[in-house]
Amino acid sequence: MSSEFEINVCFVGAGYVGGPTAAVMAKFCPTIKFQVVDLDRRRIDGWNSDVLPIYEPGLQELVEAMRGKNLFFSTDVGKGIDAADIIMVAVNTPIKTFGLAGAGYDLAAYESVSRAIAQYSNSSKIVVEKSTVPVRTAERMRQIFDANKKSSDIHLEILSNPEFLAEGTAIKNLENPDRVLIGGMETPEGQAAINTLAQVYKKWVPPNKIITTNLWSSELGKLASNAMLAQRISSMNSMSALCEASGANVDEIKKIVGSDPRIGSQFLNASVGFGGSCLEKDLLGLIYLCESYHLDEVADYWRSVLKINEYQKSRFAKNIVARMFDNVKGKNIAIYGFAFKKDTGDIRLSPAIDICRALLKEGARLFIYDPKASHVEMIAEFPASQGFQQERISLERNPYTCATETHAICVLTDWNDFKSLDYERIFRSMQKPAFIFDGRNLLDSAKLKSIGFHVVSIGKN
Repeated sequence: MSSEFEINVCFVGAGYVGGPTAAVMAKFCPTIKFQVVDLDRRRIDGWNSDVLPIYEPGLQELVEAMRGKNLFFSTDVGKGIDAADIIMVAVNTPIKTFGLAGAGYDLAAYESVSRAIAQYSNSSKIVVEKSTVPVRTAERMRQIFDANKKSSDIHLEILSNPEFLAEGTAIKNLENPDRVLIGGMETPEGQAAINTLAQVYKKWVPPNKIITTNLWSSELGKLASNAMLAQRISSMNSMSALCEASGANVDEIKKIVGSDPRIGSQFLNASVGFGGSCLEKDLLGLIYLCESYHLDEVADYWRSVLKINEYQKSRFAKNIVARMFDNVKGKNIAIYGFAFKKDTGDIRLSPAIDICRALLKEGARLFIYDPKASHVEMIAEFPASQGFQQERISLERNPYTCATETHAICVLTDWNDFKSLDYERIFRSMQKPAFIFDGRNLLDSAKLKSIGFHVVSIGKN
């Protein structure tokens, strides 16, 4: 370790968690060296360039300010591990849908990193689970460490420190977190490791926001948090269907429910459904965990949250077809937004994917615009091998040309820019009758109706 820094922290995994987290920690901890390592050369080259591999508001400026000072990116995983005092494991843990174990977490990358840590560690270290993992993952890591470490004198203490980031606000979440969760073994070594990591966070996080628990509570705590968030979204989306059937207004229901201090107003927006890499994945992981402990009724409860999410996407797509005279074959439909939420280019499990696929199967032509999503990643969601005719998809770079000569606009991402577009201009360019299907309840429906649009919102009759 260089005498220039008091501690050396290595992040293994240069994705949505590793890169932003290391950058923010580097900002607040100038006496600590942060190195992010990954075997993916293209990804590391991106972090070392002017065009980062991911988009997050404020991230570009932060990385440029810290890079080369106490923040470094490298493909030399072994050297990074060996030099580290603390290793943050931030590799991908997707859900697998194959094999005898069913739809559990795919921990292949975690196992690979664990073996690398044992191989390259020449001194004792603290190893931190940063990715979301199932309960008892640390137990598996311990088995790998004990079987493969170079010497019995090397001690690798495992902690759980899950991230609580929301894409689009990740930098704000890291700079001013609601809480920092650190779990460790209830042993002298475990408690000492918790204190070491807590001291790093205390450089900018108030001590009352740092929660310390046993290792297994920390691992389960992240799954429980995301499951509860998904549950709120699905609960409100189920209400949106009832509102449309009964004549109630989902925004008014939200106000009534959210004014109850026992419930609160967060995550009560009705929409086309949740997406992204976390909520569905963690629900599936939680369901698998419940089933592995033979808690079938509990698994069924959480499976129903996913079922409502799928129902909401399907219901929205069917409503588009029904409102457009039960036929969209040959019709042009503009898609406003493909990312799963605003302020990110991430399209993983975005509701837009399922809705667009459904419309394509009905014969529609799609014109898709998103200010940040990658065109390469978007078109890859419609493989010809699955019967999608890519010639019926046009990826646009302008919201106005995207809507020209279309029969309808579907708002599928809550980008703020969509609220300030010139909809009178857009209306003039569209075929009539002109429909807007607002899947995010983002737009001023009264104003749009006064222009001449037929507006269909979520949870409003």
